[in-house]
Amino acid sequence: MKRAFDLVFSSVILLLFLPFGIIISLLILASSKGPVFYFQTRVGKGNLDFKLFKFRTMRPFTDQFGKLTVGKRDPRITGIGYFLRKFKLDEFPQFINVLKGDMSVVGPRPEVREYVNYYSSEQLQVLNVRPGITDYASLKYFDENELLGASENPEKTYIEEIMPEKLKWNQVYIQNPSLINDFKIIGLTIKKIFRI
Repeated sequence: MKRAFDLVFSSVILLLFLPFGIIISLLILASSKGPVFYFQTRVGKGNLDFKLFKFRTMRPFTDQFGKLTVGKRDPRITGIGYFLRKFKLDEFPQFINVLKGDMSVVGPRPEVREYVNYYSSEQLQVLNVRPGITDYASLKYFDENELLGASENPEKTYIEEIMPEKLKWNQVYIQNPSLINDFKIIGLTIKKIFRI
């Protein structure tokens, strides 16, 4: 049932979003040199790597200076990139990942291998399900980049404070899976994006 919902929901969203996606693509190309999309290796179900799709929000090759972004003070993010990140528009290409079967609409956010290596055996349980575009942890840390931007050591703050809390919320989700919960999370995510 969840997979059927993922396929239908993602197909509808991608069709509705297509005109906006074309406009966003043109703005990205006009704002800086580089491709429209950004592909990052993340860890999915079964502890297997996959390529996560996003609209590019940073200048090319600047991700080599760190996986974390730190809000408004991060000079790697382009002008249009700030706008896309504010309204989570950079995440929309991940509905392609859902169609491919890499992800679900709702589920634990996929992490990069570098940080998965810090997971305890209990935390690794989040890799028993498909990762998602949104979840409880995404709602709790909706402004994560701003929190990291206020830290003197963003990576330490992420590894020691934010990541463990996100994983606790991930475990809450996987212990109570249901489409009703998924609809609730989707609704709360929409409210967060539009600041309703």
